[in-house]
Amino acid sequence: MKQFEIPEFYRSPIISKVKAKRKLDDPRKQDFSPTRLPFTKVEFIVARHFGFCYGVENAIEKSYKAIQENPEKRIFLLSQMIHNPDVNEDLLAHGIKFLQTPAGEQLIPFSELTSNDIVIIPAFGTTVELAEEIRATGANIESYNTTCPFVEKVWNRSQKLGESDHTIIIHGKHDHEETRATFSHSNQTAASLVIKNMIEAQFLGEVIKGNKSEQEFYSYFEGRYSAGFSPSIHLSKIGVVNQTTMLASETQEITDYLRGILIEKHGEMHIKNHMADTRDTLCYATNDNQSSTYALAETAPDLALVVGGYNSSNTTHLVEILEKSIPTFFIKGADELLSNKIVRSFNIHNKTIEERPFLPNNYPLKIAITSGASCPDAIVDRVMMKILDLIKEPCTIDEAFLNARI
Repeated sequence: MKQFEIPEFYRSPIISKVKAKRKLDDPRKQDFSPTRLPFTKVEFIVARHFGFCYGVENAIEKSYKAIQENPEKRIFLLSQMIHNPDVNEDLLAHGIKFLQTPAGEQLIPFSELTSNDIVIIPAFGTTVELAEEIRATGANIESYNTTCPFVEKVWNRSQKLGESDHTIIIHGKHDHEETRATFSHSNQTAASLVIKNMIEAQFLGEVIKGNKSEQEFYSYFEGRYSAGFSPSIHLSKIGVVNQTTMLASETQEITDYLRGILIEKHGEMHIKNHMADTRDTLCYATNDNQSSTYALAETAPDLALVVGGYNSSNTTHLVEILEKSIPTFFIKGADELLSNKIVRSFNIHNKTIEERPFLPNNYPLKIAITSGASCPDAIVDRVMMKILDLIKEPCTIDEAFLNARI
């Protein structure tokens, strides 16, 4: 796989060493067991896969290349490069300006763009309509388009399915940048619908079975279906794709459920005429990170730390996995560790930051740690170093590596 040129300050002495050793020992990524770094007062249990994925590294490399190669030009990002505050703040510090917020609110009018400007499309991609609007200004959006290749794979598959009269069911959050982009691209050739979770899939199943009316469909999915969508016409032949940061297991569960509904209606021998096999569109990095997080939970740690941006969908799903069985803290960085007794943690349910009791006194502690696909490893390093400092850990990092189980 391609090696990316990422600015050195995103790298880390601890995590980089762990990942290099795991890559050497397990090049095919078949072992999802975590790494254990034993100190005297704490053992860090580090997820097998976490942090920057291929798409994020690609986006960061292209963004900094745009800065280096165009010192005399104005450079804009359509919106946040990725959902991590440290990365976005550093790009702003390098002079890049954002045209929109992640929600699509305009910060700088497109009318101010000129043919001498560069606009970077973020890793989430963008809608067909926005791309055309920016292109009409003459600004260059082609040279540094950082759309994740795995997002583009979903778009391409959706287009082909649409050409064979499939309706595209998108498992995602309808207001997320990536889902808005995927909906726009799939809508070029196919009727399209966004569903968020299994509950909505079950409602859709009732529509397919005829137990819910078309009017109930339009009311329930308001604002999330394409123009001219007719449940009686467009739900007999479907393909399910996802926002790449959603839980892959939930996407598969939704797919299997809808497949069962269509088998019930049309018969198993005819299912290939009504349901496309779209398993090849699931993002490998999201799947690997989530599988590694399940393996992390199985180690029964005293607590878990998930590091990343609070508006990051993929990071939120890692929190959901861990908090089912482990006291879990969602933090954006080391500054949230106020002391060994208090931590500022983001509550994914009510979207608030809460001060919570932190480290128990039963040393040695077992602390599980992972991060989202948009979180630099250096931030995870700083979190680990801050904990070692707070508990006055006598063992050095080099000593811990001597006894590490990697």
